[in-house]
Amino acid sequence: MATKIRLKRMGAKKAPFYRIVVADSRSPRDGRFIEEIGYYDPLKKPAVIKVDEEKAKDWLSKGAQVSETVKALFQKVGVLKKAAGEGQE
Repeated sequence: MATKIRLKRMGAKKAPFYRIVVADSRSPRDGRFIEEIGYYDPLKKPAVIKVDEEKAKDWLSKGAQVSETVKALFQKVGVLKKAAGEGQE
């Protein structure tokens, strides 16, 4: 099963709120997911990004692919840098 770490859109019309989830790559954007690992609120100033780093690193080590948007969010938070650093030890 190919897994992806991507955003699931929540919130009302014109008021987006996203959950960062691990899902099967074949499932729809807002459909079934395996695990929720964080959230992203773009409407707050500054935008709020909350990620469970341990779960994210675990899924990355299992081979989960990251969407482009989530990759950018992880870089802002520093999850990708920490995950790459631990792999080299």
